[in-house]
Amino acid sequence: MKIAIGCDHGGIALKDACVKAIKDFGAEVVDFGTYDTQSVDYPDYAEKVALCVANGEADKGVLLCGTGIGISIAANKVKGIRCAHVTNKFCAQMSAEHNNANIIAMGGRISTPEEAYEMLTAFLSTPFAGGRHQKRVDKITAIEQKNL
Repeated sequence: MKIAIGCDHGGIALKDACVKAIKDFGAEVVDFGTYDTQSVDYPDYAEKVALCVANGEADKGVLLCGTGIGISIAANKVKGIRCAHVTNKFCAQMSAEHNNANIIAMGGRISTPEEAYEMLTAFLSTPFAGGRHQKRVDKITAIEQKNL
């Protein structure tokens, strides 16, 4: 399994914890940067990770910015991406189980590295439930097909 990761300067505080979570899960890390606190633009990293996941080069993705909001909005502009902004373990789990999210986004200014590790571990270890949730994901895809 390959997991793509990308962040801006606001999310860099969570990156090491997320890379550790990916490796502890037994997956390969595909790292798109950034690598320091120098100011950069989150849409650039959102697009790189989202395209990697949408093209099947990675199975899932992780995006980090100051709040996780902006980077998730940008990622969701890529066809085939269901990026969920998560702020706790339950949200991370539900994004996988009910929404079949293929990317999660978190914020370095609102979550600790320990929380990020826990959220990412929950996301990666939770399978999509399918069933009644598949119908809803299909409706999301239909909206995407009409508008993107």
